Amino acid sequence: MADARLSIANLPKKRRDTFGKQHEAIAISAKEVLEVPVMEDLITKIDIRVEPLIRPGKVSKEEMTLTAKALPSKQNPQPGFLAYDDSFLEDVLGSDPKLTMILEKEWKFAHEAPTYIPEQDAVYFTSSPPLLNSGRKDSNIAIFKASRKQDSSWSCEELATNIAMGNGSINYKNGILFCSQGDKTAPGGLVYMQTTAPYATKTLLDGFHGRLFNSVNDVVTHSDGSIWFTDPTYGYEQDFRLKPELPCQVYKFEPETGEVRVVADGFGRPNGLCFSPDEETMYITDTDQIHGDGVDFTRSATIYAFDVLARHNSRFLANRRLFAMADSGVPDGIKVDRKGNVYSGCGDGVNVWNAGGRLIGKIVVPGGVANFCFTKPGEIFMLNEERVWVARVGRGTEGALLWNLGLGRDGRQ
Repeated sequence: MADARLSIANLPKKRRDTFGKQHEAIAISAKEVLEVPVMEDLITKIDIRVEPLIRPGKVSKEEMTLTAKALPSKQNPQPGFLAYDDSFLEDVLGSDPKLTMILEKEWKFAHEAPTYIPEQDAVYFTSSPPLLNSGRKDSNIAIFKASRKQDSSWSCEELATNIAMGNGSINYKNGILFCSQGDKTAPGGLVYMQTTAPYATKTLLDGFHGRLFNSVNDVVTHSDGSIWFTDPTYGYEQDFRLKPELPCQVYKFEPETGEVRVVADGFGRPNGLCFSPDEETMYITDTDQIHGDGVDFTRSATIYAFDVLARHNSRFLANRRLFAMADSGVPDGIKVDRKGNVYSGCGDGVNVWNAGGRLIGKIVVPGGVANFCFTKPGEIFMLNEERVWVARVGRGTEGALLWNLGLGRDGRQ
């Protein structure tokens, strides 16, 4: 188990450099300790620096505005917390943040779909696709259940399900709604799974206009009961789906009526999505930078924001705008806290922006985080492929999702 602590009680109120407040970055590095039962006291190191952007494919550094970066180490970043704004220290981290590795395997078992079930104090999640996972011989993505034990350690069990290439998921009707990407014989779509053995499943939706979905990726629900989800073409690119029949789009499904409609298009690879706490804004990530069998830095690694409007008792998206661009990897899974801050799993961990689109801080996890979820108050569960990490931050930091679903507080979320 790895454990990283820091104390920020004596942090200065403001630090500015000659480039102005936009370039302000407080880098708080933390020491990683593996398999050590007793940990020595850690002295907090505060390192303030401004580094120009290094553009892909170029050797020289270019001084530009709004390109401040702060990392514990460019070569070998350590787990820890980076604050670019005082609000990250005060409103997110609290006085004694802690980063702990709770689970580890020799293969990529922790990739997507983290969903917290409060009554079980457990998180369900999925592995990486087998073709991208040399340690996995099964032809399907695995689904796991991580449960907190009485001594606060975690156990992990693999579940036997028939969900084809499960990816995103969300709490739904006393169970979990999974995104099934499908395979070359089974269509993808939305699949409901019970959270008690034998984990029975039921397909709710598997196509649009008589055509099969590409590889449904992530899903979120609105308080009106509608289900919103993304459908990129990663299944075809990763060779477990047939040729796509639909554009890369975002959909809304009305379970009561069966109506399905496209609510957004124009993406390279639409991926994660979530609503703001008041459900008046939707955030959608575009991970088009991971394209085909490689990475293309000229493509999107971007979060877009949309207004959620209602006309004739139907909600839709309008006023698309660029919210933020990730500076490391792509923004994959995305969530908001109850204060409106926006969190996304990126190439260096979980990045956090305020509602105005300003990067205020990072939870640094070497190797990056594809997806994550809020669990108990002040706790974030993060998937890091071969490892699972938990960040314990201020107890006032709580995810908006479970509150909007009526599952909040009372010691759960």
